[in-house]
This record gives sequence, structure tokens and C-alpha cells, in this order.
Amino acid sequence: MNPRPPGYFSSEVILYFKSPALYHSELRAHSPFNYKKFSLLRFLNVADFKGVSRISLNIHPIILGRVLKVGVLTRNEFSWCSLQLKQALNSRGCGFECFSFNDLTAYVDFENGIRFKGKPIKELDAIIVRPIGRGSLEEIIFRMDLLRAVEGLGVYVVNRAEAIEKAVDKYLSLFLLKKAGLPVPRTIVTENPRVSLEAFKKFNSRVVLKPIFGSRGFGITRVRSRQTLYRLATVLSYYRHVVYMQEYIPHAREDVRAFVVGDDVVASMRRVGASWRTNIAQGGKPEPYNLPEELREAVLKACSVLGCEVAGVDVLNPSGEFCINEVNSQPDWRGLQSVSEVNIAEAIVDHVVSKVKR
Repeated sequence: MNPRPPGYFSSEVILYFKSPALYHSELRAHSPFNYKKFSLLRFLNVADFKGVSRISLNIHPIILGRVLKVGVLTRNEFSWCSLQLKQALNSRGCGFECFSFNDLTAYVDFENGIRFKGKPIKELDAIIVRPIGRGSLEEIIFRMDLLRAVEGLGVYVVNRAEAIEKAVDKYLSLFLLKKAGLPVPRTIVTENPRVSLEAFKKFNSRVVLKPIFGSRGFGITRVRSRQTLYRLATVLSYYRHVVYMQEYIPHAREDVRAFVVGDDVVASMRRVGASWRTNIAQGGKPEPYNLPEELREAVLKACSVLGCEVAGVDVLNPSGEFCINEVNSQPDWRGLQSVSEVNIAEAIVDHVVSKVKR
């Protein structure tokens, strides 16, 4: 038999059974279906398929004669987003491995390589990076170094280390977005707590204090008192934290989250908060939202500036003088998926497959 050319797609039929008793098998990716794959040449008799609830065609991406294999770099392979990715990878016929940074070991001068769970990282064609998690300065730097090294070994990584570093740093990301001509909230960042008094005046007594590194709305405080702001800034400075202050922008307890994959906005939602914080993790409720073209262009430009191929972009005042509030390079999409017709995990996997095939 002639070898398959690069990019060739093989296929097989998956039969989904109504009852687990009809076929006993492992439950891959925590799918609600028990299944068995058949290399099907032809249907011999309809009676042979009693108890089958549905039939679907499974497409297998073939790279240089083998099935594409993707790593999911995650702290918890049973989290909702990780399970969604595993289901999407399985539905696309990709092999996959889940592992954490703790499973990675780097070798220099022995084999100049990286191993995950004892296996060469080069066994993977691509890696999807989920939240890198909290860690010491050494741990975070080493994790970014690992991602760069993995890229250097020829494995496609999304998002790249450089993009994650830019997006996770609130000051650097806003600086780059503003430099590129995108509207962002007025912000003052310092190590000097006395500057907080200046910020309170410049922001007309409307100040939001944020951690420079953080997500999901944790650690964000709205401050209405000059003295309170100064005390908080002093405490932060004492414990060697940067004082990150942003002007509070009235937004009727709502904002917009746009989800970007590659060069497209695959889904968007309006988040309506129980308070001024609209994050889903802080009690915000998702609603369907059609992103206007002007916002779509701004969101895509923001991701391009930071180098993010997969990102959640938060926009304040979408119906007026909008501004880009944040770009999340490792976004959760559970709330967004509940109001979106697009399968976001499948969109991510399709993007990864298309990149690796090139």
C-alpha cells in the first residue's frame, strides 16, 4: 500500500449505543456515550445495528502517515474546560495526553530535550496550554522557559510563552494595546504608595485597585476614600506588591467577553454582574450578544498585538466609547458556551489541527 501523503484524512464510523450493556468499553474523555469504533467497509444488514442510537463519521487528521497527537497542559485534566478539550480532540480523531508542569522535566547536555511523564515531548505535535497556575517567581519563569524550549524543539504551542507573558501582565498588555492605538482604561502603576494620592485626584475619586497579575475578578477592589486607598497602597508596598490603580468606568454592571480563536471571533456574550464586577466567577450572568464589526476589529487587533491565538477579550461600554479592559490568554469558556451555538473547544482543536498541518 502506498503511504498516505501529509494532510491525508482517514475515516472510520463510530457507533453510539443506547445501553452500556450492549457494549462494554472505556469512557474516553468522559463522554456520555459508550462506543466502539468500526473500520466499516459496508453495511451488511440493518439488523446488525439494533440498539445503535446514532452513527457518526470520525475524521482522523494524518500528519506524515500518523495520527496527530496533542498535549493538554493543565493543572486539572478533569476541569470542565479540559474535559471539553478532550472530547473535542477525541471527536476529531486526535490522540491526546494530559499533563501538568510538574510532569515536565528538562534535560541539557544529556539529550537536550524535554520529557513529559517520562516520554519525549517530541511525541506530541502540539500543546494546548491551560492556566499555568500560581507559583513562585522561579516556578513561573521556569514554566515560561519550558514553553519556549518546547517551541524550539518543533512542537506547536498555543498560546506561546511570549503571548502569555504579555497578556498576564496587566500593565504591559495595556501599554502595548494603547501604543497600538486601542482604547484602554486610564491606569497608574507604581511601587510608591504616595502616588496613590495623586491617582485618587486624577481619577476623580473613582479608583479600582487590582493585582497586576490575576484573573476571574479576584483581588479587585473599588476604593472611594483617599485615606483608604493610601492605606491599602502602603500595605501592598510593604509586602513587595506593585500598586496597580485604574480609573473606574461606569458600565451599568455589564461588559462584553469576546472569544478569539486564530483570526476569528468564534463567540461572544454580555456579562451582567450582581455588582460592578461582571466576572462569571464573581456571580456574573452570561447573555447572548452579537459583536458589532467595530468591536470585532478591535478585539482581533488586541489579540494580534499581544500574539494571542486563543484569548478572551473583555470590552467595557460596547455601545458607546468602548475600551479594551483585559485580554486573557488562558480563558475559561464555560459561561460563554452556555449561550453560544459554536462548540468553542472544537474551534480551538480545529485551529490547532490546521496549524500543525501547514
